[in-house]
Amino acid sequence: MGVELGELVQKDEITLEALSGRVIAVDAYNALYQFLSIIRQPDGTPLMDSKGRITSHLSGIFYRTAKLIEAGIRPAYVFDGEPPKLKRSVLEGRKEVREKAEERWKDALRRGELAEARVYAQASSKLSREMVEDAKKLVELMGLPVIQAPGEGEAQAAFLAERNVVDACSSQDYDSLLFGAPRLVRNLTMSGRRKLPRKDVYVDVRTELVELGRSLKALGIDRKGLIWIGILVGTDFNSGVKGIGPKKALKIVAESSSFEDVFGKFRGEIDADPSEVEGIFLHPAVDENCKVDFGEPNAEGVVKFLCGEHSFSEDRVRNTLKVMVKVLTEKTMQSSLGDWFGR
Repeated sequence: MGVELGELVQKDEITLEALSGRVIAVDAYNALYQFLSIIRQPDGTPLMDSKGRITSHLSGIFYRTAKLIEAGIRPAYVFDGEPPKLKRSVLEGRKEVREKAEERWKDALRRGELAEARVYAQASSKLSREMVEDAKKLVELMGLPVIQAPGEGEAQAAFLAERNVVDACSSQDYDSLLFGAPRLVRNLTMSGRRKLPRKDVYVDVRTELVELGRSLKALGIDRKGLIWIGILVGTDFNSGVKGIGPKKALKIVAESSSFEDVFGKFRGEIDADPSEVEGIFLHPAVDENCKVDFGEPNAEGVVKFLCGEHSFSEDRVRNTLKVMVKVLTEKTMQSSLGDWFGR
């Protein structure tokens, strides 16, 4: 779910083409859950192969990644490792939410309420170990880097962006900023028209760029201050202080001069040690020797995997691969953002 900082940070709409030539570290789990949620039948049933195995995540990875590559973007997928201990209760809570949503989905189906069923189905999305391994295999077959983080994927992605190994991080969540990512790209894997839940209304979801330095300057705080705001509002590692939203948290931090000044008045109101949460963001577990290596796509391997093993349309897969390979071999990876990244 991540920390709610959307109303505070500076965001700019950006086209995929404006990111041409850039290496983007994608929060893989975040993207996979998006695909599992969005790519479904009208009644909420996910896409499946002939053996009844869910393939929504594979469809999203393949076709959306191909679109990114067609735009000249080079995505590198970063997968989560072992979560910090403080996150375990959050993960258990999410599991309960998914289980309740699944029950409500089945109930709505029995009542013939398809629109309601789809909403609950999206909230019931589960990502199994087998699904993760299949996603990794597909990414590798497409010639793209699979990066295994020792801890939080967003932390590893932020580390790579800080070291200029990649140009930016991609996630729907703002946690990447707390981990120190200098540039965050949102809606990279899900831009386009989307239907609002329970409403017959469609909205345009556009790709956004958030620059950490610019946002901090506008807010008049440093990165530690942003982390303190996150802790007050609630992160994946604590539930925050009741009644405090982003704007109120900003006011508290801006008027305080130290960590103790911020959190001393909220003792007992935060369900985790604020200093421990701060430490997770400032000193996360990362692989400092991580490599981001691109290879050549294995077109026949992709066809065998998606079509032979998971019942995808061979014509559609081959046509997509044809365009993707053409772009990779013919398109010059040139910067279209001037000195945006300073590289």
